[in-house]
Amino acid sequence: MSKMTCKGYTARVEFDDRDGVFVGRVLGIKAIVGFHGTTVDELRADFKAAIDLLLDDAKARGEAPERPASGKLMLRVPPEVHAAAAIAAEAAGTSLNQWAAKVLGDAARTAPAR
Repeated sequence: MSKMTCKGYTARVEFDDRDGVFVGRVLGIKAIVGFHGTTVDELRADFKAAIDLLLDDAKARGEAPERPASGKLMLRVPPEVHAAAAIAAEAAGTSLNQWAAKVLGDAARTAPAR
């Protein structure tokens, strides 16, 4: 699996060997937004067109476009994990929120693509 981004949206891309086509799907939103292409250039162009359609449709309805994330994250963790994270944040001289954002960001950037 590979990833692509366009205008703040991320998509998973795979190659369908049977049909000889790249197939992508936008991640992190409720709407099912797919696209495809037989070449990388076609794939990129269809991805951009799919995102443009998503944004134009929301605008026509007078609504804000659906976004992959709001920036707010609620987690439920065991109390001992919460305590350990709070201590790690304090030791690093940051707030728990800043510490968690850095740790999650680092982990997300280094996570292997699936």
